Amino acid sequence: MTVKASGGSSVARPQLYQTVPVATISQAEQQDRFLQRGELSELATYFSSGAKRIAISETLTKNSELIVSRAANRIFVGGSPLAFLERPQEQVMVAAGAARGGSASVSEGMKLGTVTYVEGRAGGSSIGGGGFLGLGNLFSTNGGGGGPIPAGFQPINVSRYGPGNMTKSLRDLSWFLRYITYAIVAGDPNIISVNVRGLREIIENACSSAATIVAMQEMKSASLGYFKQDADAAAIVGQYFDVAITEFKAPTPSDKVRQRESNDQQGLQLPQIYFNAAERRSKFVMKTGLSSGEKQEIVKAAYRQVFERDITRAYSQSISDLESKVKNGEISMKEFIRRLGKSPLYRQQFYEPFVNSRAVELAARHFLGRGLSSREEFSKYFAIVTKGGLSALVDAMVYSQEYSDYFGEETVPYLRGLGQEAQECRNWGPQIDLFNYSAPFRKVPQFITLFAGYNQPLPDQHVYGIGNDPLEIQFGAIFPKETRNPKNRPAPFGKDTRRILIHQGAGIDNQLSNPSARGKAPGSLGPKVFKLDQLPGGYTSPKKSTRGATSSYSSSSSVKFSESSTQAVIRAAYLQVFGRDVFDGQRQKVAEIKLENGDITMREFIRMLAKSDVFRNMYWSKLYVCKAIEYIHRRLLGRPTYGRQEMNAFFDLCSKKGFYALVDKIIDSVEYNEAFGEDTVPYERYLTPAGLSMRTMRSSSVAEPSVAADETPRFIELGTAGDRGDIELQNRIAQGVSKRREQTKVFKLTNTSDKVALKTLIQAAYRQIFERDLNPYVVKNEFTALESKLGNNEINLKEFIEALGCSPLYVKQFYAPYPNTKVIELGTKHFLGRAPRNQAEIRTYNQILATNGIKGFINAMLNSVEYAEAFGEDTVPYRRFPTLPAANFPNTERLYNQLTKQNDDLVVPSFEPVAAIDRS
Repeated sequence: MTVKASGGSSVARPQLYQTVPVATISQAEQQDRFLQRGELSELATYFSSGAKRIAISETLTKNSELIVSRAANRIFVGGSPLAFLERPQEQVMVAAGAARGGSASVSEGMKLGTVTYVEGRAGGSSIGGGGFLGLGNLFSTNGGGGGPIPAGFQPINVSRYGPGNMTKSLRDLSWFLRYITYAIVAGDPNIISVNVRGLREIIENACSSAATIVAMQEMKSASLGYFKQDADAAAIVGQYFDVAITEFKAPTPSDKVRQRESNDQQGLQLPQIYFNAAERRSKFVMKTGLSSGEKQEIVKAAYRQVFERDITRAYSQSISDLESKVKNGEISMKEFIRRLGKSPLYRQQFYEPFVNSRAVELAARHFLGRGLSSREEFSKYFAIVTKGGLSALVDAMVYSQEYSDYFGEETVPYLRGLGQEAQECRNWGPQIDLFNYSAPFRKVPQFITLFAGYNQPLPDQHVYGIGNDPLEIQFGAIFPKETRNPKNRPAPFGKDTRRILIHQGAGIDNQLSNPSARGKAPGSLGPKVFKLDQLPGGYTSPKKSTRGATSSYSSSSSVKFSESSTQAVIRAAYLQVFGRDVFDGQRQKVAEIKLENGDITMREFIRMLAKSDVFRNMYWSKLYVCKAIEYIHRRLLGRPTYGRQEMNAFFDLCSKKGFYALVDKIIDSVEYNEAFGEDTVPYERYLTPAGLSMRTMRSSSVAEPSVAADETPRFIELGTAGDRGDIELQNRIAQGVSKRREQTKVFKLTNTSDKVALKTLIQAAYRQIFERDLNPYVVKNEFTALESKLGNNEINLKEFIEALGCSPLYVKQFYAPYPNTKVIELGTKHFLGRAPRNQAEIRTYNQILATNGIKGFINAMLNSVEYAEAFGEDTVPYRRFPTLPAANFPNTERLYNQLTKQNDDLVVPSFEPVAAIDRS
């Protein structure tokens, strides 16, 4: 909760882009008219082409990786750009995609990938026959078929560019294509103009704008290749790509600065892209050469601004002499607005029913198109209306410099709300309310009340506002919304905010910071805990209760039993559950007898008390749901609810299953089991600060105990580390773990019908096993048969990986040149996604290599339990970032970060012999 007042948290949903339906209907709604014939025709054309637009977007989305890879191959040389393309973290429902991704690491793809990824032509054959098509495409792309090459373009070397920049560049290319699909579906290129305009200067500082233009032209050429048989679709795709390229070449637009002449108002500026994306607000300008119908529309717009409605249409009211003068050019629109403000109709509706403070606020909306900005501005206009009345107030606003700058002599004033210009935060809530249609029905001034509240702290109030019950037991209650003259004075308290709860016991045992201490008794710092330890008639074996809780009693437990002690525990249970002693007729005698005989546990006894009619009538039937949940939660779990998220879950349960399901949910929860178990009476574990204050003496009457300040010894101060730099702090926080772990993608084969996804999965398998891209025209027909079998479901992905590992190419690259220890390291890297754990694992695989060779070694890894649990039958192996054992984590990092071809050092060397220590 803030210390100062708040203007309210009105939800603002700024428009991020324009669409054909929204833009068309918005214009008609602002002008208070029906849709015209041209607008209806435009909507009909848009909706008739909807299926084609969705089909175009679906095709581009399906082939997005191939389109981006072709554009990347056009501007990058010396590596495999596709290895740097980030995949979405959420699960992608395609044949070879999943959320968590697992291709080769970024640096590995940069340093080891030497073959450029080339896509086949659109509409080409399956993967097995795409070799010559891809080879032809490689030579065709050098011609720059997407458009003229801009001056200064030079291909970018992957190794020099770096993995970080490569990842960002591939992400940006994919971003361009994605927003083009958005615009195609929306039917309006506004989303491209808003998001692309101004990117040239940003990209020029990090990369090359010429290279970006070439890449976008190449993406356009690749996208058009998918629509060669559909001229209309090709025209749509070309149109939106041309808009994207043109907007990228355009310079960055200047910001819209809010014009001010005062020294006490905030200087604000709005980026031009926000203005372009916002709702188009019609601006009406009175010209002498306009037709009579157009002039009448402008006059109606003036009525809607000043009187907040079209008085000629709704109430058959008008000011005929002023209308004729402004239409004939005898007076300007500025003078027309001024005379409307001084008219008896305006005085009757917006001045006489209100106090001067509210009249000033409404006048600022009508004549300046905004709310009051500051307390100083309010004081100025309040002094004017106090001395000169409404006439002086209207003259002061209409003749102000701000009015001249924004509206001049011919423009009708308009609301300068969200998206039209930069908005202030200090009057955010009241200004949003002022722009509502119901503003004239609010009599109490908002702005001056808010400005006065900024100078004094908020009182001790409920989180929902001052108009609600401030008692802490009312948390979560639903209060009636104050719609007429509200006085809530809200304070920010979102659904993700957690209430501060004070632990009844040692602070170190708080369940948020120390969950394992939930079952620890509070001792002398908290309430007395009643625990029923000894029961006479127990179960002979553990038994599962009907609610899922495990009850374990042994027949050998002590039978020493005291009637008075059991009654004390039962009385404590009644006090906790009901909050008071119950009458004799309200006691649950059957449940008490079962508890005394050991037939039920204390947990089941509490459940029976909570489900009794007495408890239901006290804490459920007479209360609304949120209040009942709060009471029951405190009684059964010993603490208030943490916030709205927890309250929402219980409310949903109550609405679907009712009261008894709520009781079972709380008693069967993990927190109840850990805090109280089977034999402890629930007790109050947490309090709110307000609850603690209500139970103790007033803070003003309690003397603060004097505590001597602790002096830190000098040697501790000298040993404290000084300020650390940002780089050192980030390294300590990361603890050696890079962001690659959360940016990887798992390639999983779910079906083979999608050939594009299958081809992507096969390429990922090549990059994992051979540490680089392998295209069909490079390996000729070596793996064509394997790819065909995988596509025809003759073999699964695990068998395909095993065949790659046993191939002559793998033997030549990773077996023949190296000793057995290095072969084992590379094998675990390629097939298990990690370095060898220890010397014992190396010895085991060394024996397999010596007896069964490379095929036996690979077969042993693929048939291991670890491979089955990590990858199964349908997942391409990937780097798994194993953190246990901790000593092996640096070995995996080093194995993945070093150059395989240039460095054959062992990552997990043999232990160095230790010389004997002379103890003589």
